[in-house]
Amino acid sequence: MLLKAKTAVITGCLQGIGKATLETFARAGADVFACCQTESAEFTHYCAQLSAQHQVEIIPVYFDLTDNDAVKQAAMAIQKAKKPVDILVNIAGANFDANFQMVTLEQLQKTFTINFFSQIAFTQYIARLMLRQKRGSIINISSISALDGNPGQLAYASVKAAWIAATKTLSAELGPQGVRVNAVAPGVIATAMTAALSEEVMARQMARCELKRPGLPEEVANTLLWLASDASSYTTGQIIRVDGGMG
Repeated sequence: MLLKAKTAVITGCLQGIGKATLETFARAGADVFACCQTESAEFTHYCAQLSAQHQVEIIPVYFDLTDNDAVKQAAMAIQKAKKPVDILVNIAGANFDANFQMVTLEQLQKTFTINFFSQIAFTQYIARLMLRQKRGSIINISSISALDGNPGQLAYASVKAAWIAATKTLSAELGPQGVRVNAVAPGVIATAMTAALSEEVMARQMARCELKRPGLPEEVANTLLWLASDASSYTTGQIIRVDGGMG
């Protein structure tokens, strides 16, 4: 198992890529702090089932990414668990699509608060645990929209571009201390977000895709698994597209 005896922190575990990553990491032997925004008895039960199934420890952590105090308290709870954190995967995010002339300052601010500012703060806390042990892997979720642009996604593409810049910078800063930092840029993945796309938009996207189908959350999770594991021990500062050939 690629992640046996390792501990991961994953944000955005409730659905989509985050949930697939939680399942993939548990199957690979990792203990996981599974972070979600809203406390749910159903998710807590799901984590317990996943723990029993794979004989790992899955600890749900609930906090609101728009609340700075809640972000700090969640990080402190993870620190107090006194488990060496080997992996951080920043997946949580929200999307507010609008054409450039229609996007509001409020939408821009909320997009950056949830998708970037709060998770940078969270990463600062978690990275301290990695720096103490002089090892770790941080993986951020960007998007092909950040690399290629996409009409109607000014806020989303901009915040995902910020993750590319942050990944490159953190890799340069933390690499000498043993912490690797990479990002994954998914293409069109079959999640609730893409389910809301019109048939016209989906057809246009698939015309660009060499594999002619949307990706699965598990296919992104498999790339995250590789980056989290020692199999990628000499890989840092990279932005890896998982897009079915849309580049």
